Amino acid sequence: MTEPSADVVGLAGLPGLGWDEAWAAAWSTTAPGSGLVPARIVGAHRGTWEVALGGVDAPLEARATGRLRHEAGPAELPVVGDWVAVDARPDEGAASVHVVLPRRTQLRRRAPADYGAPFQVLAANVDVVLVATSLNRDLNVRRVERFLTAAWESGARPVVVLTKVDLARDPVEVAIAEAQLEEVAAGVPVVATSAVSGAGLDAVRAFLAAGRTVVIIGSSGVGKSTLANALLGEERLLVREIREDDARGRHTTVGRQLVSLPGGEGLLLDTPGLRELALWDDGAGLDLAFSDVAVTAESCRFSDCRHASEPGCAVRAAVADGTLHADRFDGWQKLEREERHRALEMDAVARRAEQRRWAVIGKAGAARSKAKRGGFGH
Repeated sequence: MTEPSADVVGLAGLPGLGWDEAWAAAWSTTAPGSGLVPARIVGAHRGTWEVALGGVDAPLEARATGRLRHEAGPAELPVVGDWVAVDARPDEGAASVHVVLPRRTQLRRRAPADYGAPFQVLAANVDVVLVATSLNRDLNVRRVERFLTAAWESGARPVVVLTKVDLARDPVEVAIAEAQLEEVAAGVPVVATSAVSGAGLDAVRAFLAAGRTVVIIGSSGVGKSTLANALLGEERLLVREIREDDARGRHTTVGRQLVSLPGGEGLLLDTPGLRELALWDDGAGLDLAFSDVAVTAESCRFSDCRHASEPGCAVRAAVADGTLHADRFDGWQKLEREERHRALEMDAVARRAEQRRWAVIGKAGAARSKAKRGGFGH
């Protein structure tokens, strides 16, 4: 396989986009053809993407090749954060995407019914997931548990960011909110911040680093774009105020975009607010997000204990004696039921696909038999 061609596009700027030796190794085994160069997806639009390349000042507008669109499923097409192999035409401001390099991490959710794939990738190749929730009516620990499960499942490192602490009437209100979040975060750092006063921003910056990609997720109106602008040091992302009486308002970010942080501190990905986050989890994310439940369950008498009515259930015993909070167990049960339902759905989909496959095989066999008999039945 050929190495990226420095004659076409300079490679000096790639490390600033997160390129490293591991990506170079992945390139050598997956990116075909001379003349193709590595690029990173930094923006997504309907049917097109923006790609950033080393040595090119402005992103290029990119389209997937016909072969990639034909061979890739919806969840395999490029998303923001992906590294791709492109045929770059800087003089035209354009590029063609030929290959998506294997993803290190991917933030996913269950896809809508008409998506064409069981899950949707929201962002790729992120190192840190900042789960944002604000000190207003949005502070819902059950929702935070859901976002944390998705963050753990992605393979990235989660961090909880409590925003808008300047809205607190007194410091006790902030302390209570932090304690609630620390209880459900199960060892995940919790940082209280205010973009207005600057409180806590240095603590968030501690998770930034050269070559590192950080994504901010959370519900609409929690201040993700405001937090992003504070980290960027300028108003680069559109922000709209929400109504303080009911903490509601229009979401500001309309598309995912990857931007460079000042001082070479890595890259930041802002995402649209997610009203609902239907999980797509293989169970690992749930165990990590609810490590207190998972560790307690190791003491159950039966390894397949469902923590319902089985004898010797350590989880129900812990809830009864107060060492495991009932709300925490309820949150785990809700997400576990959702995951079980998803698995059953996927089994049903697989069964229907297999039935259709055998129906086609059966029809083809019947047609061959008829042809051998000269088209005459018995």
